[in-house]
Order: sequence, then C-alpha cells, then structure tokens
Amino acid sequence: MTRISLSLAAAGLMSASLAQAGEVEVLHWWTSGGEAKAAAELKATMQKKGHTWKDFAVAGGGGDSAMTVLKSRVVSGNAPAAAQIKGPSIQEWAREGVLANMDDVAKAEKWDELLPKAIADGLKYKGNYVAAPVNVHRVNWLWANPEAFKKAGAKLPTSWDEFFVAAEALKKAGIIPVAHGGQNWQDFTTFESVALGVGGADFYKKALVQLDAGSLKSPTMLKVLDTFKKVKGYTDKNAPGRDWNLATAMVIKGEAGMQLMGDWAKGEFLAAGKVPGKDFACVAAPGTARSYTYNVDSFALFKLKSADNQKAQKDLAAAIMSPEFQEVFNLNKGSIPVRLNMKLDKFDECAKTSSADFVASSKAGSLVPSIAHGMSVPSAVEGAMKDVVSQFWNDDKMTSAQAMDKLVAAAKTK
Repeated sequence: MTRISLSLAAAGLMSASLAQAGEVEVLHWWTSGGEAKAAAELKATMQKKGHTWKDFAVAGGGGDSAMTVLKSRVVSGNAPAAAQIKGPSIQEWAREGVLANMDDVAKAEKWDELLPKAIADGLKYKGNYVAAPVNVHRVNWLWANPEAFKKAGAKLPTSWDEFFVAAEALKKAGIIPVAHGGQNWQDFTTFESVALGVGGADFYKKALVQLDAGSLKSPTMLKVLDTFKKVKGYTDKNAPGRDWNLATAMVIKGEAGMQLMGDWAKGEFLAAGKVPGKDFACVAAPGTARSYTYNVDSFALFKLKSADNQKAQKDLAAAIMSPEFQEVFNLNKGSIPVRLNMKLDKFDECAKTSSADFVASSKAGSLVPSIAHGMSVPSAVEGAMKDVVSQFWNDDKMTSAQAMDKLVAAAKTK
C-alpha cells in the first residue's frame, strides 16, 4: 500500500557483499510487522542464491517522495534493480525506455499460464514483461462485527438497499453503522465499491477504467453518487482525518458495525486475535459478490549495466513469483497469491473466498482494477477524480449532478 511510510530498518536488511554474485537494490515501503517479515523472506531467498540484498529506502512520507528520488537516480544512470510500482505507472516508466525485458524469466517460469490475463497485461509493455507481481488485494470487501449485528437484530447486507436497512438497525441500537476514515483515498475506496455495486462490472469498466464520458454522466452514475452520499449519513462526526486502521479498530471493538475497506483490514483483526467467521465477517461489498476490484503490488525491473546484477535481478523476479514466497508473503500481508492454482491450506476463510472469487471473476470478465489504488487510470486523472469525490463527500451543498459534471472534467486531466 502506498500509504505506508518509506523507512525500512536498513541495518537489519543489509547483507555483506558476496563475491562472484550480484546485488539487488530494491525500493519498497514494506515497514509494518507482517510486511517487514515478508521483505526479510525475500532477502533470505536472494542470499541463499549468493546475492546481496540492498534496501533503497527514502525517509519520510509516502510514495511521492520515493518516486522523486527514483526519477533522479534513473536519470543519472544509477537505477535500482527493482522498485515497487504498480498499475499504469508501470507503462509510464516503460515508455521512458528504462525497464528491463523479463520475458526469458516469464517464459521459463510460465507466467502467462499462472496469471489471469487482466493482471499479466498490466505487467507488460508492448507485449514484454517488465514487472513481477507480488500479490492481489481485494478492495471490494465489507467487514462486519457479528455481535453488533446480533445486538441490532440486523443481517449482513448483499445489496445497497439491505446495507441501509442494516445501517438503520445498527443506528437504533446505539452502534455507529459505518466506521470510516475521512481521508480522500478512503472516500474513493468507498466510492468505487458503491460504483461497482450499483452499476456492475461493465459500467465500472466504462466509467472508471475507460473514462467514457457517457458513463461518467449517466443516470447510473447519478444513482452511484446518491448512494455514496447516503453512506456518509451513517458515519460518525469524528470520521474526518481518521486513519483506516483506527476505523477497523472500531469494528473490532464493536463500537461500529461495518467498514468498507480492502483486505489489508484483515491484518488488524488477526493481530487483535480475532477469528474470521466467528469474531468478524468478511463479505463482498453490497452488490459486488460476482465482481472483484484488484490492487496488485508489483516490482518494476530496471535496466542494469552489470551482468552479475542482471542475473541477480532475474533471480529476484523468479523468486517473487515462486510458490514459497507467494505463500509466506501473502500470509503475512492479508492478501492472496497472484499466482493461480496454489494450495491455500494455510490461508483463512476470507483469503479462500477471495481466491475463489478472483478466479471466478477472472473467467467471467468481472475482474476490474481499483481506481482508488492506482491500478486503473493515469495518476493525474486518479488524483483529480479523487479530489472531486472527497469534495462531494464533504460538501453537503454539492449536488450529485454537480459532482457528475466535475468527474467528467476530472477525467480529461492531462
């Protein structure tokens, strides 16, 4: 996730230089407990192959400062082996001619067979692999506290109509219906789940992937915006500025009934010792059970001069897609392996549901990229649309029709 600060404990993740082997310098921002464990596993894998792992950490702030430093490094001809980049940003870097062709690794490891086409296409430029995927996060989840629902006499919603019935029951029982953190990316995460649930996968693709003006300004989008604004009425007055994990904590404690958030929220429940299916429920966001919004973390692989380092880089790409790393990393991160046909014996029921829905939606053509998490449109357009959605969420005087016009304008951002 791009919201994790960029400061890895470099001392613990450095290794002594080994002769006759290469070095992989890796830019990432996996700093929380589970993620740091996962990064350490990748480092250990590379060391077993005799390579040196070097962390490229940019202190202070989120991904923006990292990208600034990365640009200066690439321009000066001193690129790292790999950098955590995803979505259309991969294509933007590839167009600059600075990413390495990984097709020999991809062919040897059979990536085309092991990845859904929608995911594989996002890792390629002009048909060649230039990035390696780590995981899949499902974004369209609804997390719920079963005790709170029991107290309110409510049932888990499968449609937006049912969602508001449940929200009303929770409110009457003195429970905050929806835990929300009023930050623009959280507003946007909620918005995309509403858009998918109200409009369906085809509408979502046209409006939030293809940026089709007719879909962005349509009766369906009007209904999406009306529904989205209605959700706000069931959040609490302290929501503005709240971090997502604090909103998750409200559901864990039973102070709130529900949260619309990606599957990184599961890590908070598990860290609190909660058991899925018993202490918390994970269900698809209302109306989205047959669809799947994905957020894939991946590493773009940069052109390197040293032959030894190129070999290390290829070993890194192969290691990232290996079943062993895919399992340990995703068990730690709360996501699921991006690699298909993996055994999921060690994964919990939320992950198993996520994996089954990932495969089913891939086959049905209802696997869609998350616009809120950098997977769908160029970053400038994403930022402009995110601003509109938050402005609408926070301004009670703005109408859905006005917000719709602003979205059409934002989609044209260059």
